[in-house]
Order: sequence, then C-alpha cells, then structure tokens
Amino acid sequence: MTASELNLEIRKKKSFLCVGLDIDITRIPAHLHKEPNPVFSFNRAIIDATADLAVAYKPNLAFYESMGTPGMQQLEMTVDYIRSKDPNLFIIADAKRGDIGNTAEQYAKAFFIHYDFDAITLSPYMGRDSIEPFLQFQGKWAIVLALTSNVGASDFQLLNVNQDQPLYEHVLMQAVSWGTTDNLMFVVGATRPEYFHNIRRIAPEHFLLVPGIGAQGGSLDMVVDHAKSSGGGLLINNSRGILYAGNGLDFAEKARKAALEMRAGFKL
Repeated sequence: MTASELNLEIRKKKSFLCVGLDIDITRIPAHLHKEPNPVFSFNRAIIDATADLAVAYKPNLAFYESMGTPGMQQLEMTVDYIRSKDPNLFIIADAKRGDIGNTAEQYAKAFFIHYDFDAITLSPYMGRDSIEPFLQFQGKWAIVLALTSNVGASDFQLLNVNQDQPLYEHVLMQAVSWGTTDNLMFVVGATRPEYFHNIRRIAPEHFLLVPGIGAQGGSLDMVVDHAKSSGGGLLINNSRGILYAGNGLDFAEKARKAALEMRAGFKL
C-alpha cells in the first residue's frame, strides 16, 4: 500500500483510527474463555465492530508471544481475518525489532512474507543497516521509533547531541533519507504534542503512527491540530480505550461506541 492509497482510505472513512490489538487474556470477557481460541474470538468481534471505522490494526506481538504457539496461531488467524474482512485495512506488527544483517533480513521475511503484515515497528538504535532490509519489500513499511510516549523516553530520546540537537531529531534527520514517504513512517507519541511542529519540519509528508491517546493521557485534539500532513499522514492508535470499553456480552458494541466517539474528534 502506498501513502496515497492509505490517505485515500483515511478520507473515505473520515478516520485516522488504528486499533491496537494488545490482547491481555486476563481482561477479555469471561464467556470467551470457553472458546477454543479465545483471543481470536475476541479479536474477531472487535474487528467486526470497528472495521468500517478503522484504517489500521496493530497487534502487539508481546501479547501473542507470551502465550507460546497458541498465541502465535491466533495472531495468524487474526491477520487472515482482517485480510478477509477488508483487504484495504493496514496491518502493523508492533514488534519493535532492531538488528543488523542476516538477522534483520529474516525478521523482514517473517513479518512481511510469512505473517503478511503491511508494516513493522523498528528500533533505529543500531543504525541504517538495521532498517534497510525492511525497505526492500514492495508495498511494505518500516515504522521507526522516533519520539515515544512512555516516561522513559527522556532517558535517551531528548538528550542533546550535535550542538544541542535532541537525539530524536537527529534520528529523524538521518532516517528520512533511508526510505521514502511510501515505505517509511515514524512513531511519535501523543503525550509529547509540543514536539509535533519540529517533527513536521523535518518530516513534513511522512506518515506518523501516534500512540498514547486514552490510557496514556495524550490529547486527540492536539495530535489532530498539530501532527497532520497536507495529505493526512496520521495513524492514531487506541488500544485499551477501545478493547476494554466493556467487559460483558456487549463488549463489541461498547468497543464500537468508543471507536465512534474517537472518530468524531478527527475533524476530517
């Protein structure tokens, strides 16, 4: 999927919504635990309730890997189901990989060929050669961590380097030359809206994946007002605020209501 195609989906649905499928099995409704694949059953209901509102889904690999083989099988089932529901939905592996050489190549094959994700989140700490293997796949995306939403981001990302230039800014300035606006986007947390102007100065048209709305306290209005590109260029993630809006038999209806409320704030 190209940037223009992704922006077209945003305009069609009037939505920047990315639903994070970070499924904590201890928090899904009790009646689903009777299912042979409870996580997939939960995901399927969430997808059915939100697929016309969302432009992307983002499974976080940790929640599936922690369950071993059954978890990874249900991850594959989830990706297959999203594809069958709407082939234009953008699917992100929130894996935060970051290694070099043959290892990076194998990660790229695993997520882009075997699992059929459209994109993967990546740590740039090891530099250009840890990102380049992911940029060799037509229609696939590398999503580079730039300025994250967690408290500990200030431990490194806001440190000054190169004559008082913040490290996150240096990462952005280096990374924009590694790929294009059709295969490279950046993670920028919603909890740091004061930096959006500077980020857009460096990467005016690259897509931004923005976590941190909802449970982490990020402001949707600030993100929409300050982080959009001329074409749209945003995927705004919400995980817990949608997934766990309800915990009864009507959990999917409550999830849809939460997604509708979020979409209403996108001002498209």
